[in-house]
Amino acid sequence: MLKVVKVRLYPDIQQQQSLAQAFGCCRWLWNYCLNLMNQTYKETGKGLSGYAVKKIIPQLKKEYEWLTSTYSQCLQQVCLNLGVAFNNFFEKRAKYPRFKSKHGKQSIQYPQNVKVADNYLSLPKIGDVSAIIHRPVEGKVKTVTISKNCSNQYFAAILFDDGKDKPSANTDGKAIGIDLGLTHFAVTSDGSKFDNPRILNKYEKNLKLKQQQLSRKQKGSNNRTKARKKVARVHRKITNCREDFLHKLSRRIVNENQVIVLENLNVKGMMQNHCLAKSIHQVGWGMFCTMLKYKAEMEGKVYQEVDRFFPSSKTCHVCLNQVGSLPLDVRFWTCENCHTKHDRDVNAAISLRDEGLRHLLQAGEPVQRSGSRILTSGTGDKACRPDVSRSKGGRKKSTTTLSVGQEAYTVPSGQCR
Repeated sequence: MLKVVKVRLYPDIQQQQSLAQAFGCCRWLWNYCLNLMNQTYKETGKGLSGYAVKKIIPQLKKEYEWLTSTYSQCLQQVCLNLGVAFNNFFEKRAKYPRFKSKHGKQSIQYPQNVKVADNYLSLPKIGDVSAIIHRPVEGKVKTVTISKNCSNQYFAAILFDDGKDKPSANTDGKAIGIDLGLTHFAVTSDGSKFDNPRILNKYEKNLKLKQQQLSRKQKGSNNRTKARKKVARVHRKITNCREDFLHKLSRRIVNENQVIVLENLNVKGMMQNHCLAKSIHQVGWGMFCTMLKYKAEMEGKVYQEVDRFFPSSKTCHVCLNQVGSLPLDVRFWTCENCHTKHDRDVNAAISLRDEGLRHLLQAGEPVQRSGSRILTSGTGDKACRPDVSRSKGGRKKSTTTLSVGQEAYTVPSGQCR
């Protein structure tokens, strides 16, 4: 089973210069090959593959001698990654590849010949770089990706194969439905409510001050570079706090449940609402679903997504009666059929759980639900009656399985739960 551990690196001054040169060479080669592919397509109507542009690296080294200072396999991997980027674009998994800038995050990838020791990483043409190996790397190392963020912090994402088989998923255990929101980040079917930390609001005043200071600095000056790093540190703090919250909550949910059911949210569509766009952007629903998915798969548990058009909030989970309309400002409502009083979010979470179990039953999976009913593939009981309206439309799931060539999920340093 493939796993990824992201560790912090502490290179010395000379190693930082060597890494900066390697970042620059790989970035230049990416931009050169991307421009060559664009020009070739305009002139001939045919594109170039990653393997085709990789063949021109020896000629480029003769023309630009400074390319020889970078490890050759890092340059080759740039061309292969560019080919994967175009494949993802044509298969509608990503946008069109863009040119890389020297500002922002920088990265290079070593496909092999990297040694991982107790407190350092041995990189070709770089040397032994000090590292904090906070988790054991047991198995064959596949690739190592070295990156530097805007705060001048260096990291290494180590992809390795531990030699173990991926555990098979089973549904023998507790099932839970989760309704994601803004007032409460998550509401579960058992009645638990997790408040939205609103991390951006906490640091927004400090971020505004640092950005004002940056805007007053002269472009190209050293003071502007210092101010830009201060802004980057605030953004890094916000990112770390958000990921820490999401990792802890996702790990707790995966540890306590066997079947996890969520709604397949259209986050991009909801971002069109300018009144809620900022709140939706800072909450991190997509990252949370991704964490739940890969952690559940590693533990042999079931992660299930329900179609976004399923009326979970408007359907009574007791009698399955569906109301006509339910505005967002209505947080509590009473069913006209069975007169049950519902908390909107808790009712939605229970409805999502029942709908997810129904899909598992249709797939032939034996399902056990904690509660009044035991659901098995041989019984006639169902989590929801088929007369509840469900649309078969919608886009692809937000957390689909990674395709060939895409990187595996990265576990951040110090936050691997």
